[in-house]
Amino acid sequence: MFIQTEATPNPATLKFIPGREVLGEGAVDFRNPEDAAASPLAQRLFEIPGVAGVFFGSDFITITREERTESGFEWQHLKPAIMGAIMEHYASGAPVILDSSMVQEDEEFFEEADGEIVSTIKELLETRVRPAVAQDGGDITFRGYREGIVYLHMRGACSGCPSSTATLKYGIQNLLRHFVPEIREVEAV
Repeated sequence: MFIQTEATPNPATLKFIPGREVLGEGAVDFRNPEDAAASPLAQRLFEIPGVAGVFFGSDFITITREERTESGFEWQHLKPAIMGAIMEHYASGAPVILDSSMVQEDEEFFEEADGEIVSTIKELLETRVRPAVAQDGGDITFRGYREGIVYLHMRGACSGCPSSTATLKYGIQNLLRHFVPEIREVEAV
């Protein structure tokens, strides 16, 4: 098994591409070992000292490391252990997720009268934003729309990324406002 790695805009995260399907569809974000109970792979990854977060996309895994670099949590030390854990998991034949309900999205909120606007927002996110964000090891999903404000959920490499605010405000907000003039602002939840 050959696992590729890619840097992300977030220096605390690294994208691992195992060359196999991880989730297929959807995404799931594990922010701590307790969240990982439904995933044998996430549990295995959290056993590695220095791993602070695990995100599964369709065909990639994004790992967030602890910030304490003086403790030896540099990528050159973590990468071999992470790659080994991923290879061991796939060799074991165990599923990535035990409970498929973990992949479900959060409940959305918006007024029924805004249905057409929300439909356009979701289409733009699916076709223009999410593919680009997945390239960087993250995911952005629609959470809600109220009074001209779009609420988005940022996960994976996007969560805590130093450039995520600029991406959200200058990239995504400008794109959405171009196509949907009713949008005043975009906020992360």
